[in-house]
Amino acid sequence: MFRSLATAASGMEAQQTKLDVTANNIANVSTNGFKKGRAEFADLMYQTVRPAGAATGNGATAPSPTEIGLGTRLVSTSRELGQGELHQTGNPLDVAIEGHGYLPVQLPSGETAYTRNGQLHLSAEGRLVNSDGFAIAGDITVPPEAQAVSIAADGTVTAKVPGDTQAVEPYPSVAHCHGETAKSCTQPTYWCE
Repeated sequence: MFRSLATAASGMEAQQTKLDVTANNIANVSTNGFKKGRAEFADLMYQTVRPAGAATGNGATAPSPTEIGLGTRLVSTSRELGQGELHQTGNPLDVAIEGHGYLPVQLPSGETAYTRNGQLHLSAEGRLVNSDGFAIAGDITVPPEAQAVSIAADGTVTAKVPGDTQAVEPYPSVAHCHGETAKSCTQPTYWCE
């Protein structure tokens, strides 16, 4: 009886974990770049009560073993990296990644991290940063006199400076496409990596 309770308890713990992961997914439904999680489980070992080939009592032998499972356990929580829903934001610097890829950002430690959150802004120094204030890799800085800044479908950042007859592109590309489909919309711009 105690084994049955322990087995049932492992199932309840597994379901609680699944609910926790689902609750986190719901809590982040409006979080830009969020990738939902999925709890993955595996069964615990089995206790063999009677092995295959054992006598059954009527002179015959058991064709297969009699095993009793001892419950379940959490193996991992994985991320589902499928395409999320895209929304128009009205911010000309916001971008969304369509397909595979991430946006590289520079952490204060100097390390490069990756995100799918494309809410971009200009810092007080004119640097292109994400919503956490981390600079977009490539150190893209827009001059203060720029009247308009845009990001093309291929990730090229363009600024319109007064006195220039056409837009200049002195900035490195935010992202590059490698065989994935990139498409552009008025706002935001979509690109892949």
